[in-house]
Amino acid sequence: MASTGGSTGEPWTVETKSKFNGKDRSEFLDPCQEAATKSIRCLHRNQGDRTMCSDYFQAYRDCKKIWIEKRRIESKRGGNA
Repeated sequence: MASTGGSTGEPWTVETKSKFNGKDRSEFLDPCQEAATKSIRCLHRNQGDRTMCSDYFQAYRDCKKIWIEKRRIESKRGGNA
């Protein structure tokens, strides 16, 4: 299996929150973009063989799960997501 080459880090930091809240509605911001990019690169390296990149896909899913959960919690608290 492929190695993820390290953690992508915490997706929802104070800096990320500030960028997210300060962007225009039409702008796209994905704090998990690094994990997404790594999974795409893995697919290119392995001629589209998804089984070789399962670790990268899982890292992306984990990152998104953490990000969405933290935004949900902040939204419930009344923070600006």
